[in-house]
Amino acid sequence: MRDAEVVVVGTGAAGLCLAYRLTDPALARRVGVLLVGAPPGELRPADRTWCYWEEGGGDFDGALTAVWDRLRVRGADGGAPVTVRPGPLRYKMLRSPDLERLVAGRLAAAPGARRVTAVVEEVRDDGGGVLVRGRTGDGEAVVWRARWAFDSRPPKTLPPARTTLVQHFQGWFVRSSRAVFDPDTAELMDFRTRQPRHGLSFGYVLPLGPCEALVEYTEFSAAPLDAEGYHDALDHYLHRVLGTGPVEVTATERGAIPMTDGRFPRRAGASVFRIGTAGGATRPATGYTFAAVQRQSRAVAAALAAGRVPVPPPPYPRRALAMDAVLLRALDTGRVDGPALLTGLFRRVPAPRLLRFLDGRTRLAEDIAVGLRTPVPPMLRTAVELPLLRRRPPAPYGPCRGRT
Repeated sequence: MRDAEVVVVGTGAAGLCLAYRLTDPALARRVGVLLVGAPPGELRPADRTWCYWEEGGGDFDGALTAVWDRLRVRGADGGAPVTVRPGPLRYKMLRSPDLERLVAGRLAAAPGARRVTAVVEEVRDDGGGVLVRGRTGDGEAVVWRARWAFDSRPPKTLPPARTTLVQHFQGWFVRSSRAVFDPDTAELMDFRTRQPRHGLSFGYVLPLGPCEALVEYTEFSAAPLDAEGYHDALDHYLHRVLGTGPVEVTATERGAIPMTDGRFPRRAGASVFRIGTAGGATRPATGYTFAAVQRQSRAVAAALAAGRVPVPPPPYPRRALAMDAVLLRALDTGRVDGPALLTGLFRRVPAPRLLRFLDGRTRLAEDIAVGLRTPVPPMLRTAVELPLLRRRPPAPYGPCRGRT
């Protein structure tokens, strides 16, 4: 006897978004959903922030923390900033507790849907369905059976790759005694941070008012920093670059996102699928994840509604992944100046096109147009070199925790 039609493992962005889609009233009467999240502890994701751009109104608008119609990018040279209005796209900020509350309401209203707490230890095929084993926070063994399982747990190891970097970050929610933030504009990338010897770094500012913001230090490099390293980087950015003066830190968040041209399998069995970062939803050259998660979850829900095998679709076109592989290698070898390249793209490419490109939603002609705005000779040299490189297992760097 099955406990549900679908088991969703994990309560990060991918797991929550898929549970939201599967509890749509039009589908919920036919598809019972069991959402399994880890109990409090190191395996349970801490509160975190997801940001994404979207045209018009969206399903999560009622749970948003903030929305911006202007984005700003600042170069490392301290020159004039690039401020864009990406309309009709808007940049949206969603906090994980708010999405969890939204999903909890859907689960409570959907017949045959529920959420349980356990550490999942095994997900495997079992007699035309799946078997999920785990333990509760009290150590009690639990077993569930279902027709399909979608596993969003971060991968324990990354796949072999030609290039592997880590986008790692720490953010502080801060409150200042004076108005120092522009609440109408999100600072998407501010390269006036101290640049690492290998890779690149930038500041990221999401203003919640004139005196409040989420301020993050983000770095693309081989491995995350220690606590002191993040503290020093954020302290320098806030006080030396932004000039905020004394601030109160009200909350923190931290994460690490794989940036790799390794191949993530989306299928782990006849009835077991991987979603989110584990299923390749993280864009290799940017770390963006949330938009691809939405595409995957909508496609899975549509397949189940139509009675098809709900294999998550490829999150990005092949040519997007090929372009990302070239950019990753060019950044890793130092052949291109990352801050100059990214600032130049925002200066030369229309913002709506560039944002759609970063989400993997542009046509071939648009991809070529964006590619021509990059340093062509080093990119071509890298493209020629890539097929000659072997894919190698990357060094471990800790759990994957996505922001977008």
